[in-house]
This record gives sequence, C-alpha cells and structure tokens, in this order.
Amino acid sequence: MGRTVIPYTQILDEERSRWQKFRRALRQEDQPYFDRLFELARRHTQAGVYASQPWPLETILMSMLLEQQKALAALEERLRRLEEKDRHDDPGLAL
Repeated sequence: MGRTVIPYTQILDEERSRWQKFRRALRQEDQPYFDRLFELARRHTQAGVYASQPWPLETILMSMLLEQQKALAALEERLRRLEEKDRHDDPGLAL
C-alpha cells in the first residue's frame, strides 16, 4: 500500500495553524503583517509541491523571503528612479 501524500496547501494551512498562539501573542497591529507572510507563501504553492521538503516550514519561509526580497527590490528601483528624476529636475540638489 502506498504512502498518502498530504497536499502542500494543507501542509501550509496546518503550519499556519501551528503558529496561531504566536500570532495571538503579537500586538494587534502586527497581526496583519503576520497574516500577510502566509498569504505571500501561498503564491509559491507550485514550488512547494515540487520541492517536497521533509521540513515544510523551510519551504514556506523561503517563499516568504522570496516575496519580501521582490518587494525590497521594487522599492529600491523606485527610490533609484525618484532620486534620478530629482537630479535631473534640480541639479543643484544632487547628493
């Protein structure tokens, strides 16, 4: 008889459930940020299925980090463009 493989989305939901006490202990204003991390991890469900790591939390955390890195890179690019625009608009204010 074969071994049953738990769907990755179920693993993700179970991991999120395991962290609910931690979430409740967070300040109320921090809880939406915590929730957002798991939402970001869900964007990489296919990669999580493919990776099939023995410790699913590693895959979930890597997915969260990937999304954070993408957001950081987008902000850095936006800042670079704004600073470049400022230098062209007013060369006297260039840093």
